[in-house]
Amino acid sequence: MSHKKLLIERLCNRLGYQFTDPSLLKLALTHRSGANKHNERLEFLGDSILGMVIAEYLFIHLKKADEGQLTRLRASLVKGKTLAEIAKELELGDCLYLGEGELKSGGFRRASILADALEAIIGAIYQDTGFDGAKKVILGLYQKRLTNVDLKSVQKDPKTQLQEWLQSRKLPLPEYELLKVTGEPHKQTFDVACVLSEKKVKTHGSGSSRRNAEQQAAEKALAIILDGK
Repeated sequence: MSHKKLLIERLCNRLGYQFTDPSLLKLALTHRSGANKHNERLEFLGDSILGMVIAEYLFIHLKKADEGQLTRLRASLVKGKTLAEIAKELELGDCLYLGEGELKSGGFRRASILADALEAIIGAIYQDTGFDGAKKVILGLYQKRLTNVDLKSVQKDPKTQLQEWLQSRKLPLPEYELLKVTGEPHKQTFDVACVLSEKKVKTHGSGSSRRNAEQQAAEKALAIILDGK
């Protein structure tokens, strides 16, 4: 057995799932740089299934949580950072099929690639066995995080906090300006400005999506106005 196959076998053991159709797992582990047939469609599917499973768990187990708290908790559990952390715990990066360029640049350690591959694996498991099988794997991967979930630790995102702070003081809402987008279509960086006209504040943020960039800019603006209040 090749070294790669041993690594993938170890990954399956950590997932607690053995594929009936191993080609689905190989596809889930294949980055777009590695082949024309890659994991992005499975990633799309896995993202939806993950969100549903986590939402259902929170709805059933956190009966005192309101809609806003449930939404923020789900977002914190399915965000890229959390997915990348789980992928690293699984040592998923060692199993990826990457193109030469991504290999040289350390793509097997890149958080976005790891997060996308984990979602693709969830999509592949769903294709291989159905919803119940995928749900079982997801709950297994998230067991520690779901057990330790704490409503008190859930904060509103920076954009919401900033908007509510301004509204409570009857001040104009922030304006977000897209300054530029750089990079290849599959790996873009967004630069955004957050403008508070009344406070004469303008901050900048950047991220892998416009939303992430806006959140970063809002966080900086919030820090400025709170320091000067």
